[in-house]
Amino acid sequence: MPRVGGAAPAPGAPERLQLPACLGLTPAPGVPPGAVPLASGGGRRSGGAAFRSPIPSPRSCQPNGANEEALRYEIEELKQKDLALDQEIAQLLSEGYSLEELEKHISLLHEYNDIKDAGQMLLGKLAVIRGVTTKQLYPEYDLELSD
Repeated sequence: MPRVGGAAPAPGAPERLQLPACLGLTPAPGVPPGAVPLASGGGRRSGGAAFRSPIPSPRSCQPNGANEEALRYEIEELKQKDLALDQEIAQLLSEGYSLEELEKHISLLHEYNDIKDAGQMLLGKLAVIRGVTTKQLYPEYDLELSD
């Protein structure tokens, strides 16, 4: 595996990959800044899929005109979304909705879902005991399949 920057490791020392400082990663104690030990076997893993690192490539850290422009555009889009959400909140408040009402509604929905989950679990256990499907139990308890 090719190294990125730095000198070759001492004989017997684990190979290390140099990471750009702009990633803001803090190395573990005893690991030189910007160095990440590579797994034995050259960092290869079994399976057919290639590994895609969650760490951006060094190229993405280096500012350039296009990258800066893309970031400015993204910031502007986020500001517009923020403004639109603020306007939507103001409209809902003017229509009489309140945060307390919303929180109460969400709490009741959570309670409903917990009760429904418990009922589904009981139906499943009963179906196993009887050797039938849960769908076959619905008519016996006056339940709709959409319930």
